[in-house]
Amino acid sequence: MTGLIILAAGESGRLGRPKQNLLFQGQTLLQRAVGTALASACVPVMVILGANADQIAPIANADIIYNDDWKGGMASSIRLAVSAITKDATISAIIIMLCDQPFVSAELLNSMITTQLQTGKSIVACTYNGTTGAPVLFTKAWFPELLLLQGQEGAKKIIKNHPEHVATVTFKQGSIDIDTQADYDNLANL
Repeated sequence: MTGLIILAAGESGRLGRPKQNLLFQGQTLLQRAVGTALASACVPVMVILGANADQIAPIANADIIYNDDWKGGMASSIRLAVSAITKDATISAIIIMLCDQPFVSAELLNSMITTQLQTGKSIVACTYNGTTGAPVLFTKAWFPELLLLQGQEGAKKIIKNHPEHVATVTFKQGSIDIDTQADYDNLANL
């Protein structure tokens, strides 16, 4: 079984308000991410909240974990999520997803799972605009290394350090993420 973790604990400092609550196509970015995850083959779906948790719109049907150490960076959320999800022995892989990539689809997530099964690679990452990144799938062989991440390090460090273990899935709109007001304005104009 493949679990899914949505990272949504950041303070949205460059935007100045919680990006999780930004509306796109009638839903907040976080609601959209959760809905996409729930429509995929991933179980369970876990959301990591931190900064501004009290201001974030309610989330239904996902497991919510609060990262009190969100100032410790993305790595603290990854460690917390991996620690929680690995308590379920039936989890053989996880997908780490960001809440601010509005064009992630259930089909993309399912394609990542299929790619892992077909290739036997233990990491499946998305490619867009010449880079490799989130969402990314890790089999349980990588859980110990994910638990060692520190500070602002994301899982990209593991992808870069172990290219021989990585399969990729093309995600054409993967570079569209929301960090600033200009990013959000551009999204609204798409």
